[in-house]
Amino acid sequence: MGIEFDNGVLLFDSFFTATIGILVLFIGRRINAAVGFLREFSIPEPVTGGILFSVMIGLIYALTSVEIEFTLVARDILLVYFFTTIGINSSLKDLLKGGMPLVILLGITIGYMILQNLTGITVAKIFGLESAVGMLGGSVSLIGGHGTAIAWAPRIAEDFGISNAMEIGIASATFGLILASLMGGPIAQFLVNRHNLKPKKEEPLDVGVAEKNKDNSITGFDFLDAILAIHVCVILGFLLNEAISQAGLQLPLFVTCLFAGIVMTNLVPNSLPRLTGTQWPSRKPAIALIADVSLGTFLAMSLMSMQLWTLIDLAGPILAILAAQFMIAILVNIFVVFPAMGKSYDAAVICSGFGGISLGSTPTAMANMSAVSQRYGNSHLAFIIVPLVCAFFIDLVNALLIPFFLANF
Repeated sequence: MGIEFDNGVLLFDSFFTATIGILVLFIGRRINAAVGFLREFSIPEPVTGGILFSVMIGLIYALTSVEIEFTLVARDILLVYFFTTIGINSSLKDLLKGGMPLVILLGITIGYMILQNLTGITVAKIFGLESAVGMLGGSVSLIGGHGTAIAWAPRIAEDFGISNAMEIGIASATFGLILASLMGGPIAQFLVNRHNLKPKKEEPLDVGVAEKNKDNSITGFDFLDAILAIHVCVILGFLLNEAISQAGLQLPLFVTCLFAGIVMTNLVPNSLPRLTGTQWPSRKPAIALIADVSLGTFLAMSLMSMQLWTLIDLAGPILAILAAQFMIAILVNIFVVFPAMGKSYDAAVICSGFGGISLGSTPTAMANMSAVSQRYGNSHLAFIIVPLVCAFFIDLVNALLIPFFLANF
């Protein structure tokens, strides 16, 4: 446990990284409480603190040439925790209710991914760049995120002679993450106010505990019961992930843990005796609290660890591509996703999540929806269909679209 300094790099281990992540989350909370427009547009607290901290780290590098790096093992564990809680909160009734909206949103997302790649390629050609550069500013790094960009960049570099493909992909994913974090809340706020939308009924939050329910205590054993349920699902998710890997299909661990949570919630009868003496903790405040803490700290750690100085040399074309992608994402949200989802309050929350998907990542989508839900009211439907679309189907579709576009454009 400690901090190492070597060759101009200051490296924080997992313990210090997690501690700083919690601090950054609190800083974001204090800033949001003090700055009205951040609350008005439902900017997630970890986004506020994380971006501020990454800018500070960038300034330190500019003044001292010292790179600050973080060990992110704890961050990845928190991501698994969060998606497992989403699975535990998902009942079969909810999944059936989300059936048609899920199919519609998946169809829109696939169409949007095609449009995103065409946009990236078009802007890249305007700058006289290879189409593959446009792909790196398309679904490879935006909907795909950092993981997909890192996975595809070496192949693109080798096949198309783009030596800085990795840097372009990571830069696009990083800028996209920032834009996605700032997009969802304002879109939802615009739709809610314009159409005077309200939740059809008051629902307990999927992520977090409402301020007005602070007096509803969560005991230590409630918390441990939720942790135990999460760990059981994570173990099952890990075994499922290993089995899928043996079959030749690679999926992120958080996806299989999400499905393990869904399976356990729908197969464990409420009457089944448990060692804890309580029912399976689906939709309980302790699960929602753990989801909130896991997601907030994960996102704070992700954003604070961005090395902004690595993006400066690539800023011109990348910013042009992202500006086009940003405008298209907003238009698709307002004029396609919102009407297709029924022009309801649920649709507005889904749009905030789609804003996170379109340029960022699954956790960004969930953070956007969480911020909106904590201000206006929960939408359980949104928390069912959005993670299913972006945590599972997107990776499969992207795996087919990327080689197609690289081979034909």
